[in-house]
Amino acid sequence: MKYPNGKKPSSSIQQQINNKTSFSNRGMTLEEDINETNNYYLLQNKAVIHKKPTPVQIVKVDYPKRSAAVIKEGYFKQASTTDYNGIYRHRYIDFEAKETKNKTSFPLANIHEHQINHMKSVVDHGGICFLIIRFSSHSETFFLPAMKLFTFWESQNNGGRKSIPYSFMKREGIKIPFKLHERVDYLSVIDQIYF
Repeated sequence: MKYPNGKKPSSSIQQQINNKTSFSNRGMTLEEDINETNNYYLLQNKAVIHKKPTPVQIVKVDYPKRSAAVIKEGYFKQASTTDYNGIYRHRYIDFEAKETKNKTSFPLANIHEHQINHMKSVVDHGGICFLIIRFSSHSETFFLPAMKLFTFWESQNNGGRKSIPYSFMKREGIKIPFKLHERVDYLSVIDQIYF
């Protein structure tokens, strides 16, 4: 093959050409994709949604010099609730984002009781609450309303299955479209369901 400058492309560019880079080879995690999406929503004045910081108690800090302080020891202050919250079209939005490599199901062990309790409170107060699940092995991301998650959670506590089947997500979840700027365009799904 002849290249415009007479040189072969670098190995990373060549690898992308060889792989015919697909969505699954983007190298982005779900969290990075959602953060990029939220930044785009903010820049477009569409919504104000941010990742919640995890509250940490810093115990020990090394100060070799002021500009190079290093945290040596810290502890989580309290259990975190969900990953993201904010406001869209005058409604409170609150959601958890999870990624799994499992091909057949999403393990409920990835969710915690305090998160479920928080999500139930949000729903009880009229907020829009949901779970975003990425099945990385299928390169698919789904929107699952909190009420459907609660059903699986209660079933698990009563001896039911301890995971949400991929087949259920294909049938009952809503596939979130991947777009250039809105990598995980969950607001388009919210528009379909709630507005």
